[in-house]
Amino acid sequence: MQITGNYVDILHQRIYPATITVKDGRIATIVPVSGTYEQYLLPGFVDAHVHVESSMLIPSEFARLAVVHGTVATVSDPHEIANVLGVPGVHYMIENGRQVPFGFYFGAPSCVPATPFETAGATVSVADVEALLQRDDVKYLSEMMNFPGVLHQDPEVMQKIAAAKKHNKPVDGHAPGLRGDAAGAYIAAGISTDHECFTEAEALDKLQRGMKILIREGSAARNFDALIPLLLHWPEAMMFCSDDKHPDNLVEGHINVLVKRALAAGIPLFNILRAACVNPVLHYGLETGLLRMGDAADFIIVDNLTEVNIKATYVKGQLVAENGVSKIASVAVQPINHFHCDPITTAQLRISATGSTAHVKVIVALDGELITNAETATLAVNEGCIAADTAQDVLKLAVVNRYNPAPVTLGFIKNFGLKRGAIASSVAHDSHNIIAVGVDDESLASAINAVIGARGGVSVAHKQSTVILPLPVAGLMSEADGYEVARQYSAMDKAAKDLGSKLGAPFMTLSFMALLVIPHLKLSDLGLFDGDVFAFTPVVVS
Repeated sequence: MQITGNYVDILHQRIYPATITVKDGRIATIVPVSGTYEQYLLPGFVDAHVHVESSMLIPSEFARLAVVHGTVATVSDPHEIANVLGVPGVHYMIENGRQVPFGFYFGAPSCVPATPFETAGATVSVADVEALLQRDDVKYLSEMMNFPGVLHQDPEVMQKIAAAKKHNKPVDGHAPGLRGDAAGAYIAAGISTDHECFTEAEALDKLQRGMKILIREGSAARNFDALIPLLLHWPEAMMFCSDDKHPDNLVEGHINVLVKRALAAGIPLFNILRAACVNPVLHYGLETGLLRMGDAADFIIVDNLTEVNIKATYVKGQLVAENGVSKIASVAVQPINHFHCDPITTAQLRISATGSTAHVKVIVALDGELITNAETATLAVNEGCIAADTAQDVLKLAVVNRYNPAPVTLGFIKNFGLKRGAIASSVAHDSHNIIAVGVDDESLASAINAVIGARGGVSVAHKQSTVILPLPVAGLMSEADGYEVARQYSAMDKAAKDLGSKLGAPFMTLSFMALLVIPHLKLSDLGLFDGDVFAFTPVVVS
């Protein structure tokens, strides 16, 4: 196969007309030619950090959608399914990903369970990590969220990092807000990246200490605007990632969107392409090609270098997408899961109190952020129970242990904006218990029970109406056609917003309200958790 166009040589920062010959899935020759061409040939894009599970799609379906946008590979952290199913879940992702022409590069989950303050479905031990890192197709130790464990040299944490060093594989970081000497100590322990910086100053501090920084733009957390100026001066130390990408957003775009935005922001082309194509391959030692002689033929054709519209995507020389249409076929799979809990009643959703009012601690959700704020609110007590208050936008939040029958944990949350009904999800980082927010107990119970009945999914309930998008693979993913899942998810998102939510991605935001490793106030299946002191705290103040 031969393709002629304007060849973009990122490593040498050159662009010239050339004919590329592909043989046996690799670049056989790159021969300069004369003439003028209206297409450009460049390496495909790589998402430097993503949880495929958050797309609600199995890897093979994720690939079908991603290649349309010029993505040829992902650095994928199977942390989510590992929290549900342990190492067998990681193997499931690897095996499914192998069935399609796409570069899935998985890591060994480092923090399962993420904390001892929640109930997870599995544990990934030091021995498990060691066994995974021995595999050639496991490229790195996934994000080390337990940065206090690193700083205090927790034995298990340090053994996992040592295993990665033993196998010459990088260690991903996760340390929001960590700066100064503490950041220096974290990096010195062997942590090589961070995708959690939300200010330019924090990212610069870490860059200056030798860490690589990922610019993240996902469905919930976005720091492109804050960090993109750094790409002007640190092109060899930065990458692009999505982290968490819901299916409707994946239909719209992927890393290509960040490339377009960076160009519009005035960042030099080769700096952008270095971050989008080259740095992940070099940092993680991926087999993905960089459009050099002998490389795997993983490349894209674009119409120009200002709008970068994707005309075609090739993986190992195979045409996998053309003119916005994916050419990857769906793969039949057998779902695996871990789900064992009973339907709940409205009685389990009551928070008792005496008097006519109660002062409570409130989680304050922030649109587009994983962090939350904390406030207190005064709520009415009706018939001995604390009531939600839509006038204050303080609603009830519930977490249900999905692995074992257990009491429901309750709290209050602000900024979801629901005026009626409830929404629920079995996607709830990191342990993926059921999480729900609602105006009234009847709707909350209906939304939660719909998820329980389906053994996983996202649901919307109001009065007599309850709808659900089932997620039978680990309660996280659908095995259905990715475009159909995206359509159904869009309908669920609209239904949640029709209840009054003004959040950009209500379900994605909800999924992070149990993520204890991100401050400040969160709710696990074991209680309300103060991330600043890393301890439980009572809901009712007085």
